[in-house]
Amino acid sequence: MEPQDQDWTDEHVARWRPVLPDLDPVIEGAVTRMSKLSVHLRRVREQSLVELALDRPEFDTLHKLAGRGGKSAPSDLARDLDLAPASVTGRLDALERRGFILRTPSPTDRRRVDVELTDAGRATWLVAMEAVGHEEYRLLDVLSSTERTQLNDMLRRIMLTAEADGGAAWR
Repeated sequence: MEPQDQDWTDEHVARWRPVLPDLDPVIEGAVTRMSKLSVHLRRVREQSLVELALDRPEFDTLHKLAGRGGKSAPSDLARDLDLAPASVTGRLDALERRGFILRTPSPTDRRRVDVELTDAGRATWLVAMEAVGHEEYRLLDVLSSTERTQLNDMLRRIMLTAEADGGAAWR
């Protein structure tokens, strides 16, 4: 492999091979690259949140709400976020103060409220998603359509193994 075709991970693997003679360079390389890409995408997402003056919990709440069609009961959001309902209440208070959500009485149960994404909340969520999406496309654009499909299929097989071992923690 030519030096210009080597990345940080190639140097990492080369450094560890003498120390760990049984190290499989292909497995170490693949796992390290997946980890580094995950960190890179997380940093891109965090930077987009800084630019929007959103913290991670606020984004996560907007994201889960958007994933439910923009409307949900707080208890369902708590379950989606794996949080106690009281924790979600604090998040919703902050998002409501910023004009990103509205709480309205449930039309079917007077004891409940529904949480609804406002236009401002949806727009903010979309801007944050766009930054990450742009970077995902930029990274994967070096692959052909067929290669992207193959990569996705291979990662799915790995993910199914991890999910089977991890059970509900992956859901």
